[in-house]
Amino acid sequence: MRKILSLTLSALVGVSAFAGGYRVAIQGQRQLAMGHTGVAVINSAEVTFFNPAGMVYLDKKFNLSVGANALFSKTRFQNSQYNWEASTDNFGTPFSIYATYQLTDWLTAGLAVYSPYGSSVEWDKGWEGAHLVNNIDLKAIFVQPSLAVKLSDQFSLGGGLIYATGGVEFNRNLQYPGGVLQNSNVTLDASGISAWGYNIGMMVTPTEKVRLGLNYRSKIVMEARDGDASYSDVPDYAASLLQDTKFDADLPLPAELTTGLSVQITDKWLVAFDYNYTMWSAYKALDISFANGSSSSNPRNYKNSSTYRVGTQYEANNKFTFRAGWYFDESPVQDGYFAPETPRNDSMGFTGGLTYQVTDKLGIDASFLYLHFDEIDNSYNHSTDPLTQLPNPNFGGTYKSSVFSPGIGITYGF
Repeated sequence: MRKILSLTLSALVGVSAFAGGYRVAIQGQRQLAMGHTGVAVINSAEVTFFNPAGMVYLDKKFNLSVGANALFSKTRFQNSQYNWEASTDNFGTPFSIYATYQLTDWLTAGLAVYSPYGSSVEWDKGWEGAHLVNNIDLKAIFVQPSLAVKLSDQFSLGGGLIYATGGVEFNRNLQYPGGVLQNSNVTLDASGISAWGYNIGMMVTPTEKVRLGLNYRSKIVMEARDGDASYSDVPDYAASLLQDTKFDADLPLPAELTTGLSVQITDKWLVAFDYNYTMWSAYKALDISFANGSSSSNPRNYKNSSTYRVGTQYEANNKFTFRAGWYFDESPVQDGYFAPETPRNDSMGFTGGLTYQVTDKLGIDASFLYLHFDEIDNSYNHSTDPLTQLPNPNFGGTYKSSVFSPGIGITYGF
């Protein structure tokens, strides 16, 4: 019975994607167009996400920014030694809503609602890595109420709570190709996952031309409780053992520290730089508990990673503002832990966009992102056959990935 239960256990390793593999940061049209900088930039209610301390410096009493993107991602896998080929083409629709309201001359309230982890990966049916993942669908929404206090025209503080809610559905085959249960599969479904975190920031303006920002987002542990594991295509002789069951798992979303500055080169030209440090080392393993009292820990061994961002905007006239940016994002995945449910490596993002100011109150924002992942030849070396308890062969090959995402939004204020 313990061997059969480990079929469910090994399947749950894939749920770790919820904790942060294939994440594409898209939290606002204006700031995305500027390389997703923003910790020291004030040009819309999007500052609620990037650094709530900046809300007090917005020039309107009420500010609203609403936007959405179409996210097209693709990954190609090839193992030339065994002539294996597979691919996954996927679509997502991340969105964001930001609003601020000036309560007094020194106090501003804000609300952010956004989807930072919504994505999916669906590989070709029957591919050679089906024992690791067939498909995974992730959904998450964050709600972030904030307050900002202006201590002076040069210094402010801000912060608030973060409420995260979401779910994950994951499917994989039970055994490596050649096993007696290679065509059987398990689907894991955990919904209603929720957790709390917090966000604090500060902003300093030492001169009229230079602004500094610092923002910290706490670690959030998503607690999956009473998730469902259901089996399909199980042979008759194993049907009595492979019965649907329940599971619990804690899925960590790492803490992040972002610092940066913006420089007003001229009245029309702004340049921004951000450095983001994500503390992935907190994610050492996926711990799982079953309804029968069994438990286990699955190593992931992520490492801390950095992202370097640069962006610029130019106000051509009172109607058009143009933006562009670039960033380099390090992967937290270490050699030997490269699993196809999170096919990400070091990447470079190229961004651009513009705002058309319809009236003094209403603007239309557009952005695009092209994200190119470095080609990588790597493997996952920690898979074990659940029946024999012997290590599976290392599964690896060459991965090529990219993402393209156009977006549109509106900015309104009075």
